[in-house]
Amino acid sequence: MKKLLNTLFVLTQGSYLAKEGESLLVRVEGKTKGRFPVHNLGGVVCFGNVLCSPFLLGHCAENGVAVSMLTENGRFLCRVTGAVAGNVLLRREQYRRADCPLASAMIARHFLLAKIANCRHTVKRALRDRPEASDNSLLQDAGKHLEAALCRLRSPEKFDLDALRGLEGDAAHVYFSVFPNLIVTDDPAFAFSGRNRRPPVDPVNALLSFLYTLLAHDVRGASESVGLDPAVGFLHRDRPGRPSLALDLMEELRPVVADRLVLALINRGQLKPKHFQFQTGGAVWMNEEGRKVVLKAYQERKQEEIQHPYLHEKIKFGLVPYVQALLMTRHLRGDLEGYPPFLWR
Repeated sequence: MKKLLNTLFVLTQGSYLAKEGESLLVRVEGKTKGRFPVHNLGGVVCFGNVLCSPFLLGHCAENGVAVSMLTENGRFLCRVTGAVAGNVLLRREQYRRADCPLASAMIARHFLLAKIANCRHTVKRALRDRPEASDNSLLQDAGKHLEAALCRLRSPEKFDLDALRGLEGDAAHVYFSVFPNLIVTDDPAFAFSGRNRRPPVDPVNALLSFLYTLLAHDVRGASESVGLDPAVGFLHRDRPGRPSLALDLMEELRPVVADRLVLALINRGQLKPKHFQFQTGGAVWMNEEGRKVVLKAYQERKQEEIQHPYLHEKIKFGLVPYVQALLMTRHLRGDLEGYPPFLWR
């Protein structure tokens, strides 16, 4: 089992990352604010005006530590990695499956089964936690709709990719239509009227987009670490600059990792309107204080120990993307008949 490595998030504007021996130094205005052995890092994520020395980038690449650059608001810009790892035969099989519509649909079906099941579990959990809530009939109807979608996916019916995307889009619409009912705070700043992005226009969407970016970073790194090509997916098709396989693998993790953390941060009062910037054009972004709250909670979530539903072994949550990527490689190599997605309970 791969050791759980930490991700270093650098938010302070004007920071400079340098190499000293085997360590990464974080300097602000000429003063060293932190020292981190590179071999203890799984990734580095820089927000906004953060500079890196070329010697540090080279050292990180040689040690398998990816360095990702994001805007201050969390939009992905680029990623610096080392030489491609993994077996060329594995990638050739990945490309063959991706080029075959039927094979792609068979794998994509597993992603969507887990995504919709995990969305349904989130809805059912809300019903269990608030049995006397006045809006429970809406949640019950949504749960039934999602269950019907799962029944269709479990049936012998053959789906092509377009049909799968249509089914997923319908399920996502139902899920996000009751997402406001999962938010129990009375603060009007956290009102949610539907999923929107580029840019997000309310705090809930800003939070969702930010966490999806962090999750995509982790899943992409996991895909690369086991030798897969993160740009070639099955549900998400090829597009220059898009990590399609990483987006595929993170579908089943969105409700479990990102959505539930969003609900926890809002419902527990850990995030408040002061943690967001409301732009005159309508866009909403998290400020630096808000990002720190989210990153702390995200890292704590990754340290939680769970029992993996397929391996039946206890692992830390941060290892889930790596395990799922590894299971994908075993399926592509023929060791597993089907890809076992992450079904959370």
